[in-house]
This record gives sequence, structure tokens and C-alpha cells, in this order.
Amino acid sequence: MYIKSETLGKGDGMSIQFEEIGRRLRAYRMGKNLSADDIAAHLGISRAAVYRLEKGEIVKIQILESISKFLDVSLPSLLGVGVEYYSNALSFFERMRQLEEKSLHLLGNFSPVSSLLLSPDYMVALRVMLIEAISDTVADREKAIAAIDKILDLLNERRESAMRRRVPIVSIVGSQDIERFLLLGLVGRFDLPAAVVAERRAAARKEIERLCATIEHQPIGTQIGIVEGQPPSQTFQIYEREQDSAVTLSPYRLGDQPNVSSGIAIVTTAPEAVRHFKETLDAQWAGAKKGAEGAAMLRRILDRTAAVDAGSGD
Repeated sequence: MYIKSETLGKGDGMSIQFEEIGRRLRAYRMGKNLSADDIAAHLGISRAAVYRLEKGEIVKIQILESISKFLDVSLPSLLGVGVEYYSNALSFFERMRQLEEKSLHLLGNFSPVSSLLLSPDYMVALRVMLIEAISDTVADREKAIAAIDKILDLLNERRESAMRRRVPIVSIVGSQDIERFLLLGLVGRFDLPAAVVAERRAAARKEIERLCATIEHQPIGTQIGIVEGQPPSQTFQIYEREQDSAVTLSPYRLGDQPNVSSGIAIVTTAPEAVRHFKETLDAQWAGAKKGAEGAAMLRRILDRTAAVDAGSGD
């Protein structure tokens, strides 16, 4: 990151950021049970200077670089740069599409499955679910439906682009997410007639049976791992690129009980964020069931939920 002067003035709009950096340094020191002398030794400054830093009195770019190394974060991240926020699903999915276009690999943790791996039939059902999920309090229902159609057009464009480029995809799937998906079915709300719910559960089963076949045949460029239990609750995707790899965190749901109307999504290229999420996914992947083992786990879940359906009389 380039800053013209080695001396940073308080009149440049950065004083609030410096105060936040100071608070972050103090929080780190307290969390690690370190004294001001310990921090001073790490940064090569006096104890009094540490207290000034914690008050936000930062005047040299060199000390910012030292703090970023000490906290193990990038300088842009320390300064609050390199993070994007999206409160609009369409804008966020477009940003995902842009990132995917330049990606060498995509690594994801979604509930229940990445939209890039779902069938065309599912995308048709998703429209029905999203329309069902529109609140009765929405003032302009037609406008909400038009927004859903724009989102679905973009999602389909992303899927087609990924298939065309054959970008390698690694996806973590949680067994509990799959089980909930099967039990609830492809529904956007809970007040549907029993006959409709039965149809939606059957559609969910069809989608998971298709996922079983995908895992068994392992198409080139597609790797799916089934995690026993619950994977991280955060929905995220890692974009491995030649430069500036990125991570997206999404509040939007495209599985059971879908949601594209509310939430704040995050995009970051901060190296430490990419690293932490990659380490998390690697750890999940190491213990995940793949290939025949993964398919067998899904079939056991299919059998178990089929028994529940039979017992409910649906």
C-alpha cells in the first residue's frame, strides 16, 4: 500500500482509523495477556510509545507496518481496506461472478450445496421457493418477483460460465444440512398443504440422489466432500487466483428456506482472511467422506429420511 509521506498527519481523515488500530492493538495485548513492555520489545519502541499507540497516536508509516506484522494482518486490512460489504443480493452475486471469471479454483462451504453444482430442475424450483418466501408485508410483490428473476438470471449465468470454463470446484457439504434439506423439502414457507410438502420432499430427494451420482462418478474438476455432522455455519467461497485471491461470506440462502432479500455479504482480498478460511476448509476436507464413501453416507441419510416420511403419512 502506497502512502506519500512517511509522516502521517491527523488532518488527513485517518485519525479515527488510527484510534481503531490502537484499540485493536490493546485488545490483542489484553487477549494475549501481554504487558506494554512485551509489546514495546516486539515493536522496538518504548513503553510510553506503546501507550501512545493504543490512544491512536500513530505518526509513522513504519510503525503501521510493524503493527501489521505483529498482529499478523496485512497493512490494507489493518487500515480497513480490502473489505467490501453488500446489502443487495444481486450486487453480491455479480461480484461473485466477476471473481469466478478470473479464478483458477473455487473452494466452497455452502448449505446445502453450491449453486454451481445444483441441477437445472433445482433452479426452476428455486424460483418457486423464493416467490413463496416473499413476505405478505412486501408493498410491491411484482417488483419483488422481478428482482428474484434478475437474481436467477445472474445465477444461471454464473453456472453457465463455470461450466464453460470448467473451473475446478471443491465443495464441502454437511450431512446435517442435507438431512434438514430432505426433511423440509424445497419449500419457501411452512404453511403449505401436506400434498405440496410431499411433492417438495420428493424433489429434494431427487436432487440429493443426483448429488450421490455426481460424487460416485467424480466428474473432472468437481470434488465434493461430505462432512459428518455440521460444518462451519458461515457460508463462504474461496477464489484462488494468480493475484489477489479472495473470500466471500454470504448471508443469502439458496437451499431450504431460501433468502435473497436481507443480510450483509462480505468480500475480502486480505491475505490473512484467505489463509484462515483456506485452513478451515482444508481441515474439513481432510475428514470429509469422498467418492463411494461420501455417496454411501448420503444414501444412508436418504434411507433414514424416507423412513421419517413413511412414518408421517405424507
